[in-house]
Amino acid sequence: MSIVKRNNGSLLPANPRTLFDDFFSRELFNWGNNNYSSTLSTIPSVNISENEHSFDVELAAPGMEKQDFEISLEGNLLTISSSKKNEMEEKNEKYTRREFSYQSFQRSFELAKNVVDEEHIEAKYENGVLKLTIPKTEDAKKPARRVIDIQ
Repeated sequence: MSIVKRNNGSLLPANPRTLFDDFFSRELFNWGNNNYSSTLSTIPSVNISENEHSFDVELAAPGMEKQDFEISLEGNLLTISSSKKNEMEEKNEKYTRREFSYQSFQRSFELAKNVVDEEHIEAKYENGVLKLTIPKTEDAKKPARRVIDIQ
């Protein structure tokens, strides 16, 4: 979209032809992926929930495969990254067509110290969702609710 100068401070242009040109030159009907870059790479959405025993992380990454991911823990920084490269080549007598795409992302999360059992973090990828279960240490688990009798 471009900036258009209007005369007299009016919303309508002085020339009706300009109104017609403005209407069709704008991206009103572009329902494409405007939230994506030109390579269609984005940072995937993440849901994080906590229960009594663990933190559960769900990362939406459809179209990926489990070997496309790398999960690392350095100190208390958990990093999930992925890169995927697709190449296609089609040859014909008259032409050769080559297309390729490269998608990558990296998400990092700082884990609370002395709260997470780092040795037992589990990851599973199925149906386009990467699921991590990050167990809590015994000290971090909340004690069971205790009801106190009134006398």
